[in-house]
Amino acid sequence: MSARNTVGHIVIVGGGTAGWMAAAALAHFWRRHPHRRITLVESSEIGTVGVGEATLPTIRGFNSGIGIDELDFVRKTQATFKLGIEFEDWNRVGEKFFHPFAPYGVKVNGASFHHVWLRARELGERTSLGEYSLPTAMAAFGHFAQPARQPAAAFANFAYAYHFDAALYARYLRDYSLTRGVLLVDRRIVDVSLRGSDGYIDAVVLEGGERIEGDLFIDCSGFRGLLIEGSLKTGYEDWTHWLPCDRAVAMPCESSGPPTPYTRGSAREAGWQWRIPLQHRMGNGYVYCSRHISDDEAVAQLKTRLEGAPLAEPNLLRFTTGRRKLFWNRNCVALGLAGGFIEPLESTSIALIQSGIAKLLTFFPDDGFVQVDVAEANRVMREEYERIRDFIILHYKGTHRDDTPLWRESREMPIPETLQHKIDLFASRGHVVEYAGESFEEASWVTMYSGFGILPARHDPRVDDTDEALLTRQLTQLRATIHSAAKAAPTHAAYIARHCAAPA
Repeated sequence: MSARNTVGHIVIVGGGTAGWMAAAALAHFWRRHPHRRITLVESSEIGTVGVGEATLPTIRGFNSGIGIDELDFVRKTQATFKLGIEFEDWNRVGEKFFHPFAPYGVKVNGASFHHVWLRARELGERTSLGEYSLPTAMAAFGHFAQPARQPAAAFANFAYAYHFDAALYARYLRDYSLTRGVLLVDRRIVDVSLRGSDGYIDAVVLEGGERIEGDLFIDCSGFRGLLIEGSLKTGYEDWTHWLPCDRAVAMPCESSGPPTPYTRGSAREAGWQWRIPLQHRMGNGYVYCSRHISDDEAVAQLKTRLEGAPLAEPNLLRFTTGRRKLFWNRNCVALGLAGGFIEPLESTSIALIQSGIAKLLTFFPDDGFVQVDVAEANRVMREEYERIRDFIILHYKGTHRDDTPLWRESREMPIPETLQHKIDLFASRGHVVEYAGESFEEASWVTMYSGFGILPARHDPRVDDTDEALLTRQLTQLRATIHSAAKAAPTHAAYIARHCAAPA
């Protein structure tokens, strides 16, 4: 195969969430191209990390894009719905704020609602920004309803995501893929063969000596990056100096009550703890910095904070935050943990797998590996990682906590210039910088800024045209309408029981 040959055989190395998402997407989009074959190689002897039980709303687009029925998916993956994330003790111990997947309020004279809220604060109003968010109000009640196809008001148009069992999701996509012609080879890879002429991957070698040759290889082998790093020596950019957590311990437990329609992230002494409600259990984990707590101590602290009886032994993960220097190197594309890992905060892992698949499809080497295409795919993927990285760093840098070494270090650490520019511009005039490749939109940045007490020195003057008394009445009515709509929605548990309860 020369670098200009048409890609006929795609070999995916590794299963799990990343591998089966790639297989499902390629099987769907190349269903009318019978000359293209897809083989996935994984070993049932090797466990998967099980990336992500919480997701971002983009997962809905992925599922619907390949024809997956939403309610069938929810049932078979024991899923629940996710309106956003509750952050507990991140700014100061005892404080909470909620990150919804929706804009706040409505725009006024072209200015975003947070400028209206800022003007109201200057007039003496002390309501929180979250009171102008329907998903935030529903989460507070423990209620859920899908948004109307044609919402009566702008504030009623919101997004949502899911919590699901990652192993069941991988199995669901495996079944989907196999029925669409993907070949599964359950064997261990013992070697990778490179072409001497140009260093492209020629084949993976299995136990027993069998070779699986391919034209395009997709590395979904997890942190080790069997192809992208083990064979191609691509290199890794380490972000630990900005994102210091390097360990995580996960441990499911029995549910102690009805599932909440949101994830909870609670800041702890040496990191933070996740709480992810599924239909059949609760997912828990402690993400921490090994310089400030030992593995044994982290496990012990997580066990004392479980809400129900543990359902499995603790699963310890070690990672280095960062990304590969290239996501696409020669004829290999890295997805999931093989491409990089920012950390579990804000549930970006599956979204980045999805984004990587989208980049591959956009720049698919249908006429061979053209370097200008590969370079552009690497550029846009690199920038997306960096935009997410900056958003996650803000969760640490913005804190006012000084009670433990981790939080003191986080407050004082230097940050990327790109993030500092965003903070400075928002603090100046409430402007949210949005670059191409942003995974988190304006409302998400506004949530974090306000949650950490970063408030602008001035608001957009376009909101000054509204009479003060009228502005107060309008805001009062908006809060009342949102409160009433949220209260009228069914409980999250009732919604699931009616539409998509998993079998017992």
